[in-house]
Amino acid sequence: MKLDILAFGAHPDDVELSCSGTLLKHIEAGYKVGLIDLTRGELGTRGSGELRLVEAEKSRGIMGAEIRENLNLGDGFFSHSQENILAIVKVIRKYQPKIVLANALDDRHPDHAKGAKIVHDACFLSGLMKIETEIDGVKQEKWRPDNLFHYIQDKQLNPDFVVDITKYWDKKMQCIQAFGSQFFDPNSTEPSSPISRADFLPNLKGKNRVFGRETGYELAEGFNISRIVGVKNLFDLD
Repeated sequence: MKLDILAFGAHPDDVELSCSGTLLKHIEAGYKVGLIDLTRGELGTRGSGELRLVEAEKSRGIMGAEIRENLNLGDGFFSHSQENILAIVKVIRKYQPKIVLANALDDRHPDHAKGAKIVHDACFLSGLMKIETEIDGVKQEKWRPDNLFHYIQDKQLNPDFVVDITKYWDKKMQCIQAFGSQFFDPNSTEPSSPISRADFLPNLKGKNRVFGRETGYELAEGFNISRIVGVKNLFDLD
């Protein structure tokens, strides 16, 4: 199955929190989207790796993404190793996306920047014909995505561009709240975490308001680029 967009997250819920509005917008427009989680988020304060897998699939269904896979590279401790890079190369070649979305280039959680770097390098290496990979005994063809964009997460980085998600906020929240173990629940007996506080999701909406303000969008998601991108038509820019 060829996909138009393949979105990577170091943990289940990274994509939902940071770029699910953008993905929902493109799914509605007819593009095929897939999700790849690098880890199960098993070191999270609340819930468990097993529960996060169930929640992740529930969110995928709400979003309407074609596929979701978990590479189980090890929450907190995955490394920039040949083995891990090749695992990512395999899924890039498997789905041949035109666009890849990945974690923030700089963020509070160290896995986010690590995830950004390892996906960035895998996107490049996936295009080298002398790197040979196979799935189920079948040799894969080389493939390099046209573009890699990094969604902004916890840190308030300056975006290189933003995407209007005003129409998709409510459904974005449904995708996020599929991860019921992670976010505010007044009846939960589990320890508190930075993202389980009652003010976390309202603050997220505030961040999306800030991203949208300068372009006149009510709500937007912000992205950074790791290389210069071209524009074919100035009139396509808001």
